[in-house]
Amino acid sequence: MKLIVLIPCFNEAETLPATLRAIPREIAGIGAVEVLVVDDGSTDDTAHVARASGADHVIQKRVNGGLAAAFRTGLDECVKRGADIIVNTDGDNQYNGSDIGLLIEPILNRTADIVIGDRQTDRIEHFSYLKRKLQRLGSRVVRRLSGIDVPDAVSGFRAISRSAALRLNIVTSFSYTIEMLIQAGKKKIAVASVPVRTNRVTRESRLFRSLPHFLERSVTTMLRMYSMYSPLRVFSVLGTLFFVIGVAPIARFLYFFLTGESGGHIQSLVIGGAFMVMGTITFLIGLVADLLSFNRQLLVICLVKIRVLEADRK
Repeated sequence: MKLIVLIPCFNEAETLPATLRAIPREIAGIGAVEVLVVDDGSTDDTAHVARASGADHVIQKRVNGGLAAAFRTGLDECVKRGADIIVNTDGDNQYNGSDIGLLIEPILNRTADIVIGDRQTDRIEHFSYLKRKLQRLGSRVVRRLSGIDVPDAVSGFRAISRSAALRLNIVTSFSYTIEMLIQAGKKKIAVASVPVRTNRVTRESRLFRSLPHFLERSVTTMLRMYSMYSPLRVFSVLGTLFFVIGVAPIARFLYFFLTGESGGHIQSLVIGGAFMVMGTITFLIGLVADLLSFNRQLLVICLVKIRVLEADRK
């Protein structure tokens, strides 16, 4: 059984050597451990340092496309290279590499196909009180959207079985962590979580400029992904909201009409009717989007079959 450790990187020349040194090359139940580094358009010597520090495979992208794109590239390459298990970690040495054995245990035991490393954020000293609360709230929201109970939804330290990797199709441009869980929930992929250790922080995150920026991008990703997989529910809620808002002014108009004072209140009828029409149109859009969603699912099934054929050909 082959395990490939995937490390998407952007300007990690300083921290990458320590990350690579911490990766165990012998793990119980695994025949071969390899490391694949995706250099996402770095402007430093990340690719050179990766090769010099023992990475087995290095993919060097010319332009920085973002974390999700780098992860998608690496995931496809790992599958092509025959990985039975893929472990994703960060290049900044945030996660303790010696915990990889614990991370893959549920996959080896066939109890899960995706395993999320729980950083136990309540215990991380450099996390502020606000960040810990937002982390917990975010994980709770992702749990509601995906139907998967994981305490650390945005942890990048995760293991993925080959079968799960073939079924995942990351399309977001920001962070793959949230989208992966929503996809796993909708596609009925078994997900587990195990506690892992973290190392002392070496630098500030490059994934987002500020906490408000991170929240804005995360919320947008969650809404987009949930709308993609449950469009009828999303548009039905919006349509019902518009419809209910429209009922109030129409009820007001009817009250004055029945009491003989309808003059001068026609604007209530117009506004209420407009909102009710908007609600009806929104619901119809939801029906069309739901039909398109079923068509997309058929395309995804075909894509998975093609990826399986391509992977088996290697």
